[in-house]
Amino acid sequence: MEEVADEEKEVKQRKAEAQKEKEAGNAAYKKKDFDTAILHYSKALELDDEDVSFLTNRAAVYLEMGKYEDCIKDCDKAVERGRELRADYKMIARALTRKGTAMGKTAKCSKDYEPVIETYQKALTEHRNPDTLKKLNEAEKAKKELEQQEYFDPNLADEEREKGNEYFKQQKYPEAIKHYTESIKRNPKNPKAYSNRAACYTKLGAMPEGLKDAEKCIELDPTFTKGYTRKGAVQFFMKEYEKALETYQEGLKHDANNQELLEGVRSCVKQINRTSRGDVTPEELKERQAKAMQDPEIQNILQDPVMRQVLVDFQENPKAAQEHTKNPGVMDKIQKLISAGIVQMK
Repeated sequence: MEEVADEEKEVKQRKAEAQKEKEAGNAAYKKKDFDTAILHYSKALELDDEDVSFLTNRAAVYLEMGKYEDCIKDCDKAVERGRELRADYKMIARALTRKGTAMGKTAKCSKDYEPVIETYQKALTEHRNPDTLKKLNEAEKAKKELEQQEYFDPNLADEEREKGNEYFKQQKYPEAIKHYTESIKRNPKNPKAYSNRAACYTKLGAMPEGLKDAEKCIELDPTFTKGYTRKGAVQFFMKEYEKALETYQEGLKHDANNQELLEGVRSCVKQINRTSRGDVTPEELKERQAKAMQDPEIQNILQDPVMRQVLVDFQENPKAAQEHTKNPGVMDKIQKLISAGIVQMK
């Protein structure tokens, strides 16, 4: 019994000495005296191999020193030893997160990020730490950016766009979209591919997709007038004549003599005037009103207490209505409601 007690006493003493070495290592780490920190953590491990934190702390020092392979080895040992000792899940998660960080430091291509992402995911299954989740998101973003860079090839992008154009001429729009999409992947900064794909989506009646591509086209090159004709065409098809008119007018700022844009303006004005005169079928009016009520801008106008009173005055108080017509801001909103078919002027 006395022999057992002596062994227990010796173990306890070694553990206490190991903790002192750890504290000394922590102090050296804070001073950025990394070599000294390594010596203290290594000594702590010699004294007590049942405390995984000695390994994770030494791994942190190796990480700071740029000794990523040594860091990864210590993290692997920490995970292995931690599982043997049934250590706290948080400790194992910390080791895995540190390993993922070290691996990320040496990543040179998108494929190198696959094991990094996998390691962070393993860490999150042990313990869902916000810092690890942030690192995972950053690694996934870095992988995606590198994939785009590796895939970037303007020459192949142009070839794919030309293939898309051939299919478009043959009215094979789904096939054309496939090639325009590949062109965009090969060169995401070319507005022409987005313009071409927007035209395909419009032909197929996929208006939200067409609108998104047209807006991206304008974003990439605000002077490229095709972006405005594409966007205006989608809005016109959706019977959003007021918005289409604004789009065509915006395009004319960059090319005042563009016939396609000028024709778009004429078509929009014609449709807006039709609505203003009430020269639409009941079905058309109902459809326009239903679409307008989903428009946030129209909703805001109708919910505005001032505009609600204005609309009442137009119906019940001709004198007040006359005053309202002198206010450009009010009349602009009234015009939007007229264009949307919500208000009809007799």
